[in-house]
Amino acid sequence: MALGPEISSAGPEKDRRLFVYNGGFLTQSRVRRILALSGYRVSLGVPREGDVVGVWGNSPTAHRGEAIAAKRSAPIVRIEDAFWRSLHPGRASKSPPLGLMIDTSGLHFDPSKPSDLEKILAHEPLDDTALLNRARGLIARMQEAHLTKYSAIDMNETAPAPGYVLVIDQTFADASVRASGGDRNRFLEMLFVAQDENPGARILIKTHPETAQGLRQGYFSAADQNGQIDFCDTAISPWVLFEGATRVYTVSSQMGFEAIFAGHRPRLFGQPFYAGWGLTDDEFPVQRRQRSLTRAQLFAGAMMLYPKWYDVHEDRLASPEEAAEALIAQTRSWRSDHQGWVASGMRLWKRAPLQKVFGHHKRMIFQDDPAQARLTQRPWMVWAGKAEVGHHDAVRVEDGFIRSRGLGAELVPPLSLVTDDLGIYYDPARPSRLEKLIAEREVLRPDQHLRAETLMRTLTTQGISKYNLGGEIPALPQGTRVLVIGQVEDDASIRCGAGDIATNRGLLEAARNAHPDAVLIYKPHPDVEAGLRDGAFDATDLADVIATQSDISALLSEVQELWTMTSLTGFEALLRGVKVVTTGAPFYAGWGLTTDHGDVPPRRRAQPSLAGLVHATLIDYPRYFDSKTGLACTVEVAVKRLETGDIPHPNALNRLMSKAQGAFASYAHLWR
Repeated sequence: MALGPEISSAGPEKDRRLFVYNGGFLTQSRVRRILALSGYRVSLGVPREGDVVGVWGNSPTAHRGEAIAAKRSAPIVRIEDAFWRSLHPGRASKSPPLGLMIDTSGLHFDPSKPSDLEKILAHEPLDDTALLNRARGLIARMQEAHLTKYSAIDMNETAPAPGYVLVIDQTFADASVRASGGDRNRFLEMLFVAQDENPGARILIKTHPETAQGLRQGYFSAADQNGQIDFCDTAISPWVLFEGATRVYTVSSQMGFEAIFAGHRPRLFGQPFYAGWGLTDDEFPVQRRQRSLTRAQLFAGAMMLYPKWYDVHEDRLASPEEAAEALIAQTRSWRSDHQGWVASGMRLWKRAPLQKVFGHHKRMIFQDDPAQARLTQRPWMVWAGKAEVGHHDAVRVEDGFIRSRGLGAELVPPLSLVTDDLGIYYDPARPSRLEKLIAEREVLRPDQHLRAETLMRTLTTQGISKYNLGGEIPALPQGTRVLVIGQVEDDASIRCGAGDIATNRGLLEAARNAHPDAVLIYKPHPDVEAGLRDGAFDATDLADVIATQSDISALLSEVQELWTMTSLTGFEALLRGVKVVTTGAPFYAGWGLTTDHGDVPPRRRAQPSLAGLVHATLIDYPRYFDSKTGLACTVEVAVKRLETGDIPHPNALNRLMSKAQGAFASYAHLWR
């Protein structure tokens, strides 16, 4: 499932040979792959007619390629990292770029001659309504997710008191600074003007991330500080800084480009690619740039039409939306997990899968004793069903709603997990993070609505559910068909949210009383059918059909109404246009989309659309993990893996352990 229009991974009919003289092209496999998908085959040797020379920006080795190109009369292709690069600077972590800018005309940051980017901004119509709507959606997404060039920023960093003038430092001898004729004196001039134009204002100098990490020197130093001027060298979000700033000053930093979309009109002391389009105050105008652009047009040209984005999960070129969401998934993972978790209440078999998801940036510690867990001074999580009084300050963790191809009780690792810092979605006794998200999605932007609608369509057409077990459905009699969903009777969602009806027989009786003449179809829970959990009973006296081993998605397409206590299947039925009656208080009840017979919390007052409910439940709330690449991913990638079956399957040890677990559960039941 694609976010945005599909991007073809095919290059020209015949890949063009790209001769390079910089070792980075040979050692960075991601760079070579993006070039290959864009129609360039990295080569060594001497170019011939029809070949091109590849040069990395204006790097110290660029002169080698330039000399060969001049001698052989070969065109030059200049390559740079895209504006959303990675979590960390390449120098700090060797992180591969999310995309590349491949320019056949010049350098996007060098105003001496037009680059491909400048030609796009100057001459492309940029009037396509669909393109500009996509641009507006991506601008909003970039802001709300705090995306920037290096997105490993700590959202817990304290924001400076608002009302300051923001002056942006850059790395010493940065190529974009040199291309604009900038130097230390230019930065001092900018600082002087910032003070002169804002008398008495507090000046905040934002240090470049590579300077803050000790990788490269900046233009400003401690000697430039005084009672009015201070430094900000923490990993704080640029979007947080923009919110508190009254004005923004830069020479040529990408932060100046981002400031435009935060509503600022930055004052420029260089000639970056975003200067000259009517959105900045330019100290040194680029005279040939005379066109006025809107913010959406500037974004569309620079972030959508110019770069080549890469899809690491599918190994193909990506749309800008896919690139943004992939970076957001990885960013969310880093921001949540980089301090390392301590986890309680995690069964042994769950620990390896949890380590892959939450321990990707720093390994988890498993400690069941609450006092010892707190002593680690790490963020603390507990499996929601194991949470007790002593875990009141721990984040709850549970399986997500698009989980796997197979049962959790059979020890199949999940593709998604939810973390909740307020409560947990199945317990209506107190607010959960999911409730907050659903309320926030009462109003959706057009891009959010489109994404949720596309996701719903894919889930329903592909028959994706929580466990995706498959199976044939039985022959169903004609008439009004009501599906009754059985559950695990000792499940936490029943204990917390079922209310007066807390057994499968009680639910079936209630449905029969309400529909004495309907065709009642009872679907037992898969864990109960497998003999792994509680809830089995003889339903033949109440149900017309008992749909054992049946594909739930196929069943939902054959019924007009569904009854449930708290089952997720009620949510899946809503996606398919089925009327849903709840007797408990599941997370999707109380929002005006279901008929509720249970005691739903009165705090659920928002009236989201179905798309809003889906966005909160399947896009905002869970975290998804791609077992193929080992990376955090989007819901669309997880769904694609389930569609294709491209996920690991349980091995013999898993099956043996799950049977042992089921036997133990049955034995324990005899003593309750």
